[in-house]
Amino acid sequence: MEKFVIRGGKPLMGEVTISGAKNAAVAILPATILAADKCILENLPNISDVSASLEILSAMGARVRLLDKHTVEVDTSTVNCTVVPDEMSRQMRASYYFIGALLGRFGKATVAMPGGCNLGPRPIDQHLKAFCAFGARDTVDNGMIDVTAHNLHGEEVFFDTVSVGATINAMLAAVRAKGLTVLENVAKEPHIVDVANFLNTMGADVRGAGTDVIKIRGTGKMHGCTYSIIPDQIEAGSYMVAAAVTGGNVLVKNVIPKHLEPITSKLEKAGATVEEFDDSVRVSRQGDIEPLNIKTMPHPGFPTDMQPLMTVLLTLAKGTSIITEGIWENRFRYVDELSRMGVNIQVAGRVAVIEGVQELLAAPMRATDLRAGAAMVVAALAADGVSEISEISHIERGYEDIVEKLRGLGADIKRIVKPDTVYRQAL
Repeated sequence: MEKFVIRGGKPLMGEVTISGAKNAAVAILPATILAADKCILENLPNISDVSASLEILSAMGARVRLLDKHTVEVDTSTVNCTVVPDEMSRQMRASYYFIGALLGRFGKATVAMPGGCNLGPRPIDQHLKAFCAFGARDTVDNGMIDVTAHNLHGEEVFFDTVSVGATINAMLAAVRAKGLTVLENVAKEPHIVDVANFLNTMGADVRGAGTDVIKIRGTGKMHGCTYSIIPDQIEAGSYMVAAAVTGGNVLVKNVIPKHLEPITSKLEKAGATVEEFDDSVRVSRQGDIEPLNIKTMPHPGFPTDMQPLMTVLLTLAKGTSIITEGIWENRFRYVDELSRMGVNIQVAGRVAVIEGVQELLAAPMRATDLRAGAAMVVAALAADGVSEISEISHIERGYEDIVEKLRGLGADIKRIVKPDTVYRQAL
């Protein structure tokens, strides 16, 4: 059993460098299949979701070569398989991006239903709606999604709901489809724009990413490239909140400040001071934490991935806060774990009412998902005493070197491995 052991109560001070964006990386890696060529990807985060994506590519015949900790060369000219291994694809939600990439290049794909964090139903109906509009047919059997198309053609697609996954998957399939594709009511997150920029660097013609309408003119052939992935806005936001919660002063480096505006705005309203520079932000707090009302929404609204972290901040606010979750129905599951720390949070459906308390109490907790786990780490940093957080594999899916980075800010945190106790009944 692996755990984080954290002795909290100290303000975070110093500098931290943010890694490449997880949500961009796990889409760009499958997209390399479309090139049938060598791609060099820079600023890749060294996290388990990226490792899983590289393992899938290798299993499908790609030649993967690590050039350094954050740079990889992927040669997909040797990919000879259109079936993503079942167990591998169930490790993470983003495995469904292999459908769009394989469909675009080979006209067929078989991938298991997505795994990852249990935040509620993750329907892929909007993905399939786009694929079918392009001329594909799909079947779902025993948890495996099979999509085939003899000839992909461009089409107009209006998404019924704003979906990051469906937007990206539709782009991946459309760049190799014949004719013009128009995608409407699309997601606008920064990693959508990054994936589009990567596709264009490989020879695609994608326009409008970051707006409500994306237009794609299909191309018959794409090529390899060298591309650097954008910084991770959620990792950056996590350290920004950690600085505010602990009453610290942290310079968060290697960021795009514009991507952080929804987070910056709420932190400033909560009483933190945020200074923006060209590629960094400084977050500090000396006074009280003020209560807030927050509703998570698609970009440019407040990101759902930051919701658990802001909840931790508001547990220490001087008053009552309300957070409404507008994306995932099960995102408040972590509140039961935080309750061990003496918080006062009442949840009704997608709404949490938070009464601020004087202090957080150190406690053992179990990470229920990636962002909830990060929130528990931040809560432990703010609490006097020693907290233990188990099931940290969730956290390591999306945060590179979190122990080392926090230690660099003065945190007392260590990662320990304890043998699991196994009880065997004699037969």
